[in-house]
Amino acid sequence: MGPTAEPPPGLPDQPNLTRHPTATSEDKGNEMNTAPPTEPLNATALQDEFASLGVRPGSVLMVHSSLSAFGHVDGGADAVVRALCATVGRKGTIVVPTYTRQVADPYPDSHAFDDLGTAEARAAVPLFHDALPTAMGAVPSAVLGHPDRVRSRHPQASLAALGADAHTICAGQPLGYALGSGSPFAKIHQLGGSILLLGVGHNRNSFLHHAESLVPTHRKKLRRFPYLVDGERVWLEALDVGNDNDTHFPLIGAEFAALGLSRSRVIGSALCQLVPAVAFVDYARKRLSQLLHRSGHRRPSVADI
Repeated sequence: MGPTAEPPPGLPDQPNLTRHPTATSEDKGNEMNTAPPTEPLNATALQDEFASLGVRPGSVLMVHSSLSAFGHVDGGADAVVRALCATVGRKGTIVVPTYTRQVADPYPDSHAFDDLGTAEARAAVPLFHDALPTAMGAVPSAVLGHPDRVRSRHPQASLAALGADAHTICAGQPLGYALGSGSPFAKIHQLGGSILLLGVGHNRNSFLHHAESLVPTHRKKLRRFPYLVDGERVWLEALDVGNDNDTHFPLIGAEFAALGLSRSRVIGSALCQLVPAVAFVDYARKRLSQLLHRSGHRRPSVADI
């Protein structure tokens, strides 16, 4: 572990905060559930809970979530979105991943371009469009259904946002290194945003891919997807940061929590974490550089998200 960092500015003290510096249940799955809640959750209660966690008016939040981890929520995912928007206020912004794994080569390692079955499967892959559904969960789908949301245009790694900086964050996402320099993640970082994990662990924290893109020896993969070029459907390949598959990301998340720079709180049945993006990316970049140097990594491969 690297040296203890100084707490980032703008993160007010919350002495009643419940910290979980050794929580690593992200190693075991995507959801992070705790004991059943004693009070019903609705949009008003969630807004109070998010404020108690440390979310402030004007915040820019990258939100990864599991609705089911909360237990029962009156109003479901729409209530979560309303509570988040109310907590950050008119000057704030919430961002969610709206990745579309269905826009990918079903046979990424096949070069049998004259095989009828392979050709038919590839022809059936949809082109990305603004209303294309995401399989990232109920909360991202609820954001997609909001009339005021903005969505970036990457065929596989789009994000959707609501709020004051939504257009700025979602504009101009690169095809290559979709989570790297010039991406919505870089813009959230520049805006001094935070990462909000709602019932999920750091294996779902896409900001770690952004941090790894800043490491010269990062792991690599090739994205392959259909795309329209001057009205013609073609297949494009774009280099990006490789998948972690729980190799380093959960460890880095647990180490950062142990530094005391993030906040955690149980909301309903879900362990929720608020992580300052600037301090986290700085720490994760340094640790990934160390870990990747020690372990080495494989050559680029064709893969979806």
